[in-house]
Amino acid sequence: MDKNLKRMATMQRLQVTGLELFYKNGYYNTSVDDILKKLSLSKGAFYYHFDSKEDFFTQILENLLARKVYSMLIEPIEGHENPLLLITNCFENALETAVHNEMDCGFVLNNFINEFRGKNEKIMKHLNDILQIWEVNLVSALQKGKFNGHIDRHIDAEGIALFLMSSYMGIRTLMADNAPSARKYRFMSQLKMYFKTIEIKQPTL
Repeated sequence: MDKNLKRMATMQRLQVTGLELFYKNGYYNTSVDDILKKLSLSKGAFYYHFDSKEDFFTQILENLLARKVYSMLIEPIEGHENPLLLITNCFENALETAVHNEMDCGFVLNNFINEFRGKNEKIMKHLNDILQIWEVNLVSALQKGKFNGHIDRHIDAEGIALFLMSSYMGIRTLMADNAPSARKYRFMSQLKMYFKTIEIKQPTL
């Protein structure tokens, strides 16, 4: 295998496994040795690719977590259709994935924010950047919905985006404890009822 390809493959394996263990056990409870043991790699292999554990984690945020949040929560709400339907389907699919994950430990971004708050300013900036991108895209989708006649023009797009983010992070935390399917169903039922109060009623023909 070409050296460059081999190097990229090793970095990918390290980051995927690192994210998995950091998600399951937490950053501070996971050592570099834990990751290397799982992959049967040497410390030399790790430090050839990364300067430190923090550098390793930062690259995971940039290369894996940001993409994961984008593909699951941002990309599905882009477009010109009714954003309330797009957001409903987006949350439905994202929560369904969690229902079927036997190793679910909650919303990964939220878990890391809680773990690093007040402990590591540099990493918190990366996490908050991802959170802000999600927020900006939700606000943009809601504003577009107002402009295109799907949502009541008097609604506060920024306030609703904040409500949606906090409620999503909350239900993901609760689903990790027990009865994920039932909790997802109740949450989605209430979300759909709320959306009916802010959508513009289409005239019946």
